[in-house]
Amino acid sequence: MRVRVKVCCIASRDEADMAVEAGADALGLVGQMPSGPGVLEDATVAGIAAHIPPPVAGVLLTSRERGRDIADHVRQVGVSVVQVVREIDPAEAEVLARLAPTLRRIQVLHVEDAGVLERMASYAAHVHAFLLDSGRPGLAVAELGGTGRAHDWSISAAFVAKSPRPVFLAGGLNPGNVAQAIRQVRPFGVDVCTGVRCDGELDSVRLGAFLAAVRGALQDGAPPGPSIAE
Repeated sequence: MRVRVKVCCIASRDEADMAVEAGADALGLVGQMPSGPGVLEDATVAGIAAHIPPPVAGVLLTSRERGRDIADHVRQVGVSVVQVVREIDPAEAEVLARLAPTLRRIQVLHVEDAGVLERMASYAAHVHAFLLDSGRPGLAVAELGGTGRAHDWSISAAFVAKSPRPVFLAGGLNPGNVAQAIRQVRPFGVDVCTGVRCDGELDSVRLGAFLAAVRGALQDGAPPGPSIAE
């Protein structure tokens, strides 16, 4: 058993190559957002996605809210995995699952309080995985990721223990805290953006240190949560 690593906010083919060489399992490509780092034009997302070698997954982050619009966005950029960063109407998650049954679907839930535990059940039948982040979607300018801010990991741990789907942990992770986060939360995977960047650029030293910390976090043998294929 191992913890998967998704490196988000990939901005170029060079950054994609760096993350793949370091051992990332998935690369996050950020579509249009109301705020946050790493936003790319769809043509740029498509170009990077086509460059990513299998089995590494290119993951589109989309802020669209209707299932049909999300499916169209995915087709435009040519990815096999989508990360829905807004907590969309569960009925729209069902529409997306029906329109794109082979698409791997990750639903972001933002951990502002323990109420996130109650929102899990509405999505579980329509997604392949959850991602817990530290956004504040209710602000006038919504924060939907890339905040560099950690949330309450005790809530995340309770979510992982309850979830029927694999869970990625995001929000304020860096080489100095990711091992502790993994040991406390036991996620299927971790997601990092700002924690491996320097002056906005992906940093090979920080990225290497992050991957090394992830690899060393579960040496006690305790497994993370269920597989995304389950």
